[in-house]
Amino acid sequence: MLRRRRKPDALQGTLDLLVLKTLSRGPQHGYGIAAHVESISGDILRVEEGSLYPALHRMEHLGWIAADWQTTANNRRARIYKLTRAGLKRLDEEELRWERLTKGVGKVLRFA
Repeated sequence: MLRRRRKPDALQGTLDLLVLKTLSRGPQHGYGIAAHVESISGDILRVEEGSLYPALHRMEHLGWIAADWQTTANNRRARIYKLTRAGLKRLDEEELRWERLTKGVGKVLRFA
């Protein structure tokens, strides 16, 4: 019997896309990433610490981002995350996936 390959959850990876896109603007600490997503989305999207930091660690482990301890402008130590070459490639893939997803949802909304 042939097994059908299971498609990933449509919204799975959305946090990755938001983080990678934010880091494409330049290095940032975790709080800055969350604040940027919230601000740009008009406070519609909220990135919780309990989701963000495990995602950052996972993406670092996968080589999509790199992190380094630095002192911030307000004299606090923070891990600063930056996009790697592999992360930039992954961002391109995630943006294409998002475009396909939103196109599919748009079709359902128009023709359902």
